[in-house]
Amino acid sequence: MDLQVTNKTALVVASSQGLGKAIAEELLKEGANVMLTGRNGEKLARLAEDLNRLGYGRAAYIKTDITKAEDISAMVKAAVTEFGGLDILVNNAGGPPAGSFEELSDEDWQNAFELNLLSYIRIIRESLPHLKRNGGKIVNIASSSIKEPLQGMALSNTFRTGIVGLAKTLAAELAPHDILINTVGPGRIATDRVAQLDKINGDKKGISAEEMKQTMLSSIPLGRYGEPEEFARFAAFLVSGANTYMTGQAFLVDGGMVKSI
Repeated sequence: MDLQVTNKTALVVASSQGLGKAIAEELLKEGANVMLTGRNGEKLARLAEDLNRLGYGRAAYIKTDITKAEDISAMVKAAVTEFGGLDILVNNAGGPPAGSFEELSDEDWQNAFELNLLSYIRIIRESLPHLKRNGGKIVNIASSSIKEPLQGMALSNTFRTGIVGLAKTLAAELAPHDILINTVGPGRIATDRVAQLDKINGDKKGISAEEMKQTMLSSIPLGRYGEPEEFARFAAFLVSGANTYMTGQAFLVDGGMVKSI
């Protein structure tokens, strides 16, 4: 399938590793020009160099802390200046700390709000003037907690569902400008974040991270963790020219783990 993203400009947030990196690489292989962002400038520079060797689209990068409004403004400006416009926005951020409600402080709640919800709001706001010029696509990366709350993940359960409400609201407001926006929640995808959660949850149960992983695998009908590339292919479709009629929706890429309808 031709995703129709050749020469389109994609801003992929938090793309130095994990799901963001996989999405950036997928879009670049399809011919898009990609602005990479993250807090680690050295890692971004190496990734941009590696991606540019592939010979498809072009990659550039800017070091960004998405909890800072001024960094977000600079990030969007850099993408537009580097590539001449903005067609695709992939909102992404590292997950908030694990913890039950009574374990979390006001500072924990404020930090998670700024990283996992307010950042998306600010990035969309900054991007809209550019996306409105020719229409565009937005995908917000969330978590499987948008469909089924995760035990011991009060912050994620709260703010990830806020992302869904934001996208549903914007789907109607942005439709007249030919801008489509959707949310995608990963299940157990084999990233450093999931490995970290397996260790945290294993420690709480007094078992190893590998034993915790085996417990989690038993709840996944496909019997394995997903690969970042599998998640990236679906996200790339949603922000591509092949998607012309899906907006305001929340999807899971989870191997059948979540049982809710």
